[in-house]
Amino acid sequence: MNRFQQQRRKMNTQDGFIAALDQSGGSTPKALGLYGLASNAWSGDEEMYALVHKMRTRIVTTPAFNGDRILAAILFENTMDREIEGRPTPDYLWNVKRVVPFLKVDKGLADEKDGVQVMKPMPALAALLDKAKGKGIFGTKMRSVVKQANPGGIDAVLDQQFEFGRQIVAAGLVPIIEPEIDIKCPDKAGAEALLKAGIVRRLDALRPDETVMLKLTPPDQDNLYADCIAHRNCLRVVALSGGYSRDEANKRLVRQKGMIASFSRALVEGLTAQMSDAAFDEAMDASIQSIFEASRT
Repeated sequence: MNRFQQQRRKMNTQDGFIAALDQSGGSTPKALGLYGLASNAWSGDEEMYALVHKMRTRIVTTPAFNGDRILAAILFENTMDREIEGRPTPDYLWNVKRVVPFLKVDKGLADEKDGVQVMKPMPALAALLDKAKGKGIFGTKMRSVVKQANPGGIDAVLDQQFEFGRQIVAAGLVPIIEPEIDIKCPDKAGAEALLKAGIVRRLDALRPDETVMLKLTPPDQDNLYADCIAHRNCLRVVALSGGYSRDEANKRLVRQKGMIASFSRALVEGLTAQMSDAAFDEAMDASIQSIFEASRT
């Protein structure tokens, strides 16, 4: 069994969750701020990215961060291109920690139109996919946002996501399709019903060999996405934390049978640069265990 097949089997069958470590240019200052580093801690983008890589290295090298409870980690391109303990980050994740590496490929969100934000154009996607595959990346992630229960807007989001998804599949990678519904959406349940119906239609239209994953906001109606979880073309359905606290995100996730976590901010909630290594490792272990348990339903 080759590496891709091993990783696919792990993603499909093992208990666990995905660690989203993919904050990029726009969200990195906020992530560092929550980590206890104010904006005066760096000067320029290079110093900022060096600091965030140091933070991610500290997270990934904790004893608790390994493939027993964590299935995969989503990286930003800058993180993929760096090293952890002298090894390329994707290589370290898989060969040292047995954690499957994914790459965030979108370039951010376009301005809101028809109640949604589609992704900005990705003219260099093909080259990025080639680069990612060469570095041992298994799959990708790309995010859009739904803010209103607008049928036309939701169709636009899903059309774009699945179009890019097919390109990613053709490149030999597994795409995580992420049409996030804003938790402040005034008709969240209505938007979720439209989104679910649109996803199922598009999953049904995929060829048998086209496999995707879905990353979705925990729905108001429990087990709304059961059809997606059971679908032949869907390797896994994962939940984003969406601005909820870790405790609230876990409570919502545990009610969704077969859905697992892919948390970013909620995973590292409460961790700071100022913590001792012992306190940091203990807090990391507690966070990982709570999310792991919420994902085992």
